[in-house]
Amino acid sequence: MASGDHYFSASPESDPKLRPIRVRLAGRDLTVTTAAGVFSPDHVDVGTSVLLASTPSPPPGGQLLDLGCGWGPVALSLALGSPHATVWAVDVNERALDLVRRNAESLGLTNVNAVRPEDVPADASFMTIWSNPPIRVGKSELHNLMQTWLPRLEPGSDAWLVVARNLGSDSLQRWLDASLPAEFGTTRATTSKGFRVLRVRRHGGEPIAD
Repeated sequence: MASGDHYFSASPESDPKLRPIRVRLAGRDLTVTTAAGVFSPDHVDVGTSVLLASTPSPPPGGQLLDLGCGWGPVALSLALGSPHATVWAVDVNERALDLVRRNAESLGLTNVNAVRPEDVPADASFMTIWSNPPIRVGKSELHNLMQTWLPRLEPGSDAWLVVARNLGSDSLQRWLDASLPAEFGTTRATTSKGFRVLRVRRHGGEPIAD
């Protein structure tokens, strides 16, 4: 990355250096395109791999959210697993969003909307949220992200968050329990390879089958 570039930069200035990589998503071996200036451009990072291995099949319909999508491994997995759902892939990094669009098109996925946070319809609510959240943006910004998006879960639905143990997964779990409205509950679903997967359930309504 160029000096000052981060994967959470809005417009990375580095040469994109587009590159094809082979990945396995939703049980399929695929070729996708990544680039410099985005998170984990050379492979599906360990945290995301743990998340994808630890979540149940996504809901077959409705609106699904990948919060902090990067080049798209989670959003593409959601779209492959739920072709009749609408997948929102959200990031502040324009290069990452371009890569998600490119990858969705190359895979023939027409149900992916890769957009900046402010371009998600204000009335959209989600049947699930999957996220490898950008922990390194800082605690205040991370908490703001959680308070903005988790309340948009449909009643009876779950969010799945993967966070490294050494980057504060347990403190985040305690904060979520203390800070979200009363109808939300946070549990530790999995611990693997130094990561926790947190399950945030919004109670009420008709629960979604596991």
